[in-house]
Amino acid sequence: MQGTIQPIENIQKKEEKKKKRSSDPVQAEYEDGVGFIANKEYGQAALSLHNALVGYEKRNHQDGIANASNQLGILCMKKGEFDKAREHFQSAWDICKRFDDSMSLLALSEQFVIIHRQAKEYKEAIACCLDMLDTHHRHNNPDGTVNVMECMADIYIDQGEKAKAADAYRSCASIHLNYNHKNFAKRFEEKAIALEG
Repeated sequence: MQGTIQPIENIQKKEEKKKKRSSDPVQAEYEDGVGFIANKEYGQAALSLHNALVGYEKRNHQDGIANASNQLGILCMKKGEFDKAREHFQSAWDICKRFDDSMSLLALSEQFVIIHRQAKEYKEAIACCLDMLDTHHRHNNPDGTVNVMECMADIYIDQGEKAKAADAYRSCASIHLNYNHKNFAKRFEEKAIALEG
């Protein structure tokens, strides 16, 4: 069997397909807003996302309201407007809670942890982390658990509670040992020892 190799000049360069803009004007505004955030065009993003939010509210489209609110929260975080971000994330949270959307609630919890830490609301940040741990435990997600425990250690360090931070690092080490990740376990154990030294 003889194969034929196509000359390189005959192979057309694969062009990146441009995403087609939605025919739904509200969805198009939402998608534009997300794109503007990615391009750091925050003024344009605010306008597009606000228009999308209003459009979704007029339709009483709960998913759309939650998504637009979430993106407005992200935009406010990027602009350092943490109180406004909190309001937008809370709007999204209320909808996701009503529909028992645990994965969206988990993503929103991560945003709330950042906001609480920025406001030095450490007790609230830890409470969010504990809720996140419950979710990761229910979904049997050890990687997520370690990430949250590491975040908790950082919060404890911010508070000056080194012993609690060391305990959190030791929990991370223990999880890694259960999966025979000896190098990761050793790294977390060393962090715990450094805090106690």
